[in-house]
Amino acid sequence: MPTAYLHTAFGGPETEAFADLPRPVPGPGQLLIAVRAAGVNPVDWKRRGGYRRAGGPPTDLPSVFGSEAAGVVEEVGPGVEGFAPGDEVFGSTDTGGYAELTLLPAAGTAHKPAGLSWTDAATLPVAAATAYDALVQLGLPAGATLLVNGVGGGVGVSAAQIARHAGLTVVGTASAAKGDFAKSLGVIPVASGPGVADRVRAAASGGVDGMLDLVGGDSLRELAPLVGERSRLVSGADKALAVELGGSAIVRARTGAVLSAVAALVLEGALDPYVTRTYPLTEADQALRAVESGHTRGKIALTIPPRT
Repeated sequence: MPTAYLHTAFGGPETEAFADLPRPVPGPGQLLIAVRAAGVNPVDWKRRGGYRRAGGPPTDLPSVFGSEAAGVVEEVGPGVEGFAPGDEVFGSTDTGGYAELTLLPAAGTAHKPAGLSWTDAATLPVAAATAYDALVQLGLPAGATLLVNGVGGGVGVSAAQIARHAGLTVVGTASAAKGDFAKSLGVIPVASGPGVADRVRAAASGGVDGMLDLVGGDSLRELAPLVGERSRLVSGADKALAVELGGSAIVRARTGAVLSAVAALVLEGALDPYVTRTYPLTEADQALRAVESGHTRGKIALTIPPRT
């Protein structure tokens, strides 16, 4: 039976466990894959605590951790076209990524290019794809200035690289500890914290044309007035406040086409997922603790050898 790492209740790390589960059966529109790598994200431990995406379905327990994975197709469900057993793919998961086997929705899955590593592929569906969707939604032309509030996190790091590749000037707020890293991405770094709006004004002398908010709260409220056209303000952290301020939440496409687009950016050297550490599935608890600590830089991935 395939092994998975899951939580059996809502709460803290004490709810987590490894378990052997029945082999998943792909339903209509689904792919069964043998997982080779899975991304580890903050949303994983937040869901363990009871968080769920606005409008998303309730979490059934026990619940396997993880929302993105890359692997080899073992079986295709009814109605699936364009995929066959043996294909190397990556995408968001329906049944959790911290597992030897998982199900992916075919509509949100892409073929993995040969030059893309398993770990890079597995870490694109959440952060990089969210960043890509946000920038498409903002629709800023080359030469415009984008403010990324919270540029040091996973989505911010991807957004900065994609935006720079598209010819945008990027101003990004981050903690002082991440300032040099932001600068290495071609970002004009601004220290976060009280008074951040004045510091952004000084850094963006020509003004701000659009804003991607990844922090929310008081920071979003302070920075929003810098964006004259509020339709050019999107948030991945505080939908209600963004709407109140005249902006909107990031609208996720969740398609294979978006995943193929971000994979192409990686292959051409325009986007680095920054996978800074990997753990075997047997150390999934340690990987989750590392992300939960909030001190990691870049992405963390789990690696899973082929099943024998």
